[in-house]
Amino acid sequence: MKTTLVAWFATLLAFLLLDALWLGLMMGPTYRAQLGSLLLEQPRLLPAALFYLLYVSGCVLFAVRPALLQGGWQRAARLGALLGLVAYGTYDLSNWATLKGWSASLAVMDMAWGLVVSALACSFGVYCAGRWAPVAGSGPRG
Repeated sequence: MKTTLVAWFATLLAFLLLDALWLGLMMGPTYRAQLGSLLLEQPRLLPAALFYLLYVSGCVLFAVRPALLQGGWQRAARLGALLGLVAYGTYDLSNWATLKGWSASLAVMDMAWGLVVSALACSFGVYCAGRWAPVAGSGPRG
């Protein structure tokens, strides 16, 4: 249980920090330019918080825990990347199919981001769990 909690909090921390950089610094101007009238002045915090809690829980269940049991951070990166591509792909391809302001380039950029951020956050979760709360008999994973 301790291993899973450490992994979950580490994955959440990495995901939040990386996503804040992406949304705030790197893609903020692009989103405003392409989606202007669709964007709120301030994001709704409850749905945002629910997204992060749900998504990180999925990352831990489908990528981090399996990697802790076998494969280490490399497996977490692969599984996290796949999960990110599927999750962000579902969102972006649906938006591209149904929303006027959603372009192919925006979908591709966002899907690539989902792949990268998920791989990095899941890898960090495995690294931290292996370092501070290793699974019995496994030792730190690097």
